[in-house]
Amino acid sequence: MIAPRPLAACAVVVLATLSGVDPARSRDGAGVAAGLLGGFAAGAIIGSAVAPRPYYGPAPVYVEPPVYGPAPMYVEPPCYWTRGEPVWNGYAWVRPRVQVCD
Repeated sequence: MIAPRPLAACAVVVLATLSGVDPARSRDGAGVAAGLLGGFAAGAIIGSAVAPRPYYGPAPVYVEPPVYGPAPMYVEPPCYWTRGEPVWNGYAWVRPRVQVCD
């Protein structure tokens, strides 16, 4: 059995080829416009028949993670850094970083 997409594409190409408009006889341009519209329609049909279809994988399955123990807690460190007293270094006053441990 022939797949429907190539068969439809071949049918559109044959119809578009055999139903040509003779521009020498279309005095008001209506035939040319009909030919252009037919060409655009044939292009859209062929393009949609040949275009690849996106593949969407299966939906994700959400599983609750296992519990291994109590939640982690924040423990304050015994030491911390802060700014010390201003010191003259010969050029400018600077405030050095000082480690404070309680």
